[in-house]
Amino acid sequence: MSAALRTTVVAVHRDAEHRFSKQLEDCIELEEGLGVVGDAHHGLTARHRSRAKADPFQPNLRQVHLISDSLFAHLAGLGFDVAAGELGENVTLASAPGLEWDALVALPVGTRLHFAQGPVVELTGLRNPCAQLDRFHKGLLAAMLDKDAAGRVRRKAGVMGVVRAGGPIGGGDAVRVRLPRAPHRAMECV
Repeated sequence: MSAALRTTVVAVHRDAEHRFSKQLEDCIELEEGLGVVGDAHHGLTARHRSRAKADPFQPNLRQVHLISDSLFAHLAGLGFDVAAGELGENVTLASAPGLEWDALVALPVGTRLHFAQGPVVELTGLRNPCAQLDRFHKGLLAAMLDKDAAGRVRRKAGVMGVVRAGGPIGGGDAVRVRLPRAPHRAMECV
């Protein structure tokens, strides 16, 4: 990596219930191997309802959901008023060079985000936009999907990760991004 990728945390969110949006918190606590303490997706095995229904024993690769705040500006340009936490993310990151919404979803599997107070989140894949988006804002599902120049589907709903080191995360915390060793593998939906 030629230049260090760095950003800050804009906001953190959690919700003990399976709801679409998450509540703003001053601080969240990450627990190694399990996720955000007090969040509905906290656990060693799948907590996402459709994934748990298909196989309740599969590993939980969706412990932490992260979005770049530049996604909200992008969506505003498409006519959607969406704020931090409303898309169900746990961590909203500040847009920074190389970490805008489209660059965040292009990071490789295994990228690690090191948060100032000690937590480490390893990216596992993309969040797949679902029909709940249209119940939140009509037409939002289509806006969260796009195609690249080669005609491949691009998903804009953020990235998912697992907790490799626990600790607190709060608004304003610095974040350092470390790419895995090459060869890199593109993220897919998890």
